[in-house]
Amino acid sequence: MEDPPSANGKTNSYAEFMQAVYRTVDRPVTWFREKVVVSNRPDHVYYHQKFRRVPTIDECYTDDLVCRFEAQQQFNRDKLVDSEIVQLVRQRYKECLISEQPDHTRKCAKLMADFQQVSENFCMKYSDLGPLNNVKDAYMKQKHRMLWERRHGKVGTGMKDQDAL
Repeated sequence: MEDPPSANGKTNSYAEFMQAVYRTVDRPVTWFREKVVVSNRPDHVYYHQKFRRVPTIDECYTDDLVCRFEAQQQFNRDKLVDSEIVQLVRQRYKECLISEQPDHTRKCAKLMADFQQVSENFCMKYSDLGPLNNVKDAYMKQKHRMLWERRHGKVGTGMKDQDAL
């Protein structure tokens, strides 16, 4: 990149000097970053590690202990991810309450609805399992809830009329 000539037709020596200093400092730093740092950096970051999905507990044979173990580990990871999602939505809702204080009920209504939906889904899946929860108990809970909903309607809405059946 050349500097435009000054009024007398000569280039500005101060600008040339500053560009030379900049190139002297910048080129080694840029070379080191491109050749050493970026080339030795791993492709993925540890906190973005992706695990392959394994068969769920309902797809495992009863005597396949490895499949059951993998399903349990996946269940544990999913529970951690779901709890982090609940925490994140809760934190966003709290920040909205603080920042939009005078009319927070109107401006934070969507975040409140999102938080209620996320926490309801988390409780629907993981509550009442106890501290030693496992994937089989969660699967049985889901199965029983689905049977209840088939017979009586969605949980929490009241039971269907027995006359209609």
